[in-house]
Amino acid sequence: MAGRKGLGVLGFSVQKVADMEWVVDSYKSAVKDAEPVGDFVNDNVMVTSTAICAETHEKAVEIAVGGGLNYLQSLLFRYHDTFPRPDGIPAWPELLPDYTEELIELLIAEELMICGDPDEVLAQCRRWEAAGADQLSFGLPIGISRDDTLTSIRLIGEHVIPKIDTDPVHRTTRFREAGGA
Repeated sequence: MAGRKGLGVLGFSVQKVADMEWVVDSYKSAVKDAEPVGDFVNDNVMVTSTAICAETHEKAVEIAVGGGLNYLQSLLFRYHDTFPRPDGIPAWPELLPDYTEELIELLIAEELMICGDPDEVLAQCRRWEAAGADQLSFGLPIGISRDDTLTSIRLIGEHVIPKIDTDPVHRTTRFREAGGA
């Protein structure tokens, strides 16, 4: 419906990238023939995901293990109560158990989390790009230290964004300008 009406969409990475490709493809197919409800067609898919970038893979996983991701994931399904709650996601006030190194590695391997050194994070972001996402927005759980947060921001800013975002003008700015907005 969003595509048919020319609306952009925001999604959360609660499934594997591979499982989301058909959703993005459906949107991209529908938006081609949109009858916009606004001044312009906003052909834009934004995905929000956790992203942890460190100098090494091992350090990124260590940060993720201590970051309170279980709390973040538990809150996601509480706040977004329209999402179907998968098996194993506890009801309020219960929390998911603390994440282990093994679980973090599984989440990375299954495309459920962006985490690693700059090259790994770039490859993971490119995977979303290949799936059709126009924007990625990153969040970090509250358990990650200020220094680790700033390191993630710096590394992504220095090594990932310049290789993906090569256009100085944002796509939606072009849509607004073309629509006279």
